[in-house]
Amino acid sequence: MAGWSGGRLLRSWWRFFDKFETTAFKNSQILTKRSLAVKSIGVPAIIASAALCYLASRKHWFGAVHALKKQKDVLESSALKLTSRERRFIKFASVEYKGQLYMTTQDFIESITEAEPRPRLKRRMLLQRDLDHFYAVTPRASKSTTHMFRDLHDTGIISYTEYLFLLSVLTKPATGFRIAFNMFDTDGNERVSRTEFLVLEKIFSHARRERRGSSTTTDSEGSDDDVEDDILQQKKKINTTLLVHFFGPKGDHELSYDEFKQFMENLQEEVLEIEFQEFARGYHKISEVEFGKILLRYTYLRPDQYDLYIDRLVERMEETSLRGITFGEFRDFCNFLNQLEDFAIAMRMYTMADQPISQDEFLRAVKICTGKSLSDHVVDTVFCIFDEDGDGQLSYKEFIGFMKERRQRGFKTTPRTFGWQAFKYCVKQEMRTSS
Repeated sequence: MAGWSGGRLLRSWWRFFDKFETTAFKNSQILTKRSLAVKSIGVPAIIASAALCYLASRKHWFGAVHALKKQKDVLESSALKLTSRERRFIKFASVEYKGQLYMTTQDFIESITEAEPRPRLKRRMLLQRDLDHFYAVTPRASKSTTHMFRDLHDTGIISYTEYLFLLSVLTKPATGFRIAFNMFDTDGNERVSRTEFLVLEKIFSHARRERRGSSTTTDSEGSDDDVEDDILQQKKKINTTLLVHFFGPKGDHELSYDEFKQFMENLQEEVLEIEFQEFARGYHKISEVEFGKILLRYTYLRPDQYDLYIDRLVERMEETSLRGITFGEFRDFCNFLNQLEDFAIAMRMYTMADQPISQDEFLRAVKICTGKSLSDHVVDTVFCIFDEDGDGQLSYKEFIGFMKERRQRGFKTTPRTFGWQAFKYCVKQEMRTSS
């Protein structure tokens, strides 16, 4: 039975291959005849058609390349005109809504504490339901805290002009809060409305145009400024996290000075807490060397110069004086940095000839300018870093120059932007932040 089945199976396979071979032979004959007909009758037409197709595709390809090149030239020309703040906003903005870029609250924190944004595949496209959720979780101005931005994380959005406003908040001294509020309070009723606050965007927009001068048109469809405005400006005003926080989801709340002042103080402290904890790693103190690294973090020092300052600090700090620096001491010093201009004026009036100053003179000037006393240990650490010859005297002009760069967090100037200088600067910054 098994043999019969095996033989039958072999015959079936033989008939299948015989039929397949016959069919394939007939089909090959048909194809051969058709190909001969094509060769004898349609070869010129085929060649002509192929030539036309080639020329058309070539023209289309060159046209597409030319269009892409024009678009690239426009974007590159616009990018060359972008300031450091504009480039950084575009770099860190991780969400998009109706063609406009926005930062999340987490993006903003990272943009002022990190050299590079978090790795991501692409920007997140927001929908209206996402915005509705953001509005629902945004606290009101009366409930502002020192961890609001961290609590919101990626459930809040910030526009470019608000980004500029928040950067300015970080460097405002307490005495400047009232001035800032009065600038918004155009009608002088001691309260700021949503409409008054939005004047900020017009001011920043006008300032950018003034800085660039008249726009240079690159083609009939637009200019370099048009490209930038499409990226950075809102064509249609929407509620952002800041607007909802200040004025409510309907925009009918008016912001009082106390609420405005509390927001500014909370934001400053929140950013300082984040920076402090980065070095504290869960402890309630940072070392004197880590404090020195924070002070020199955003200065335009070469790597060898940076190492020189840190090595000097390590050599001069005796074992008995290594007791660490608390967050309160760190916060008070950073608040003092926001009043450097007043400190510089006091020093010029005191020394008259730009002479170096002692620790006692330094402490007295800080007390006069801020109304608060700095920790003696913090001042000792500062002198260990910046007192070049160890004579107990500080060149306050050099100190002020470094601290202004620190306060501006790398946004003060952009002396090296492109090419080899940009590469060297990036390497220096990377070495500094990783050390």
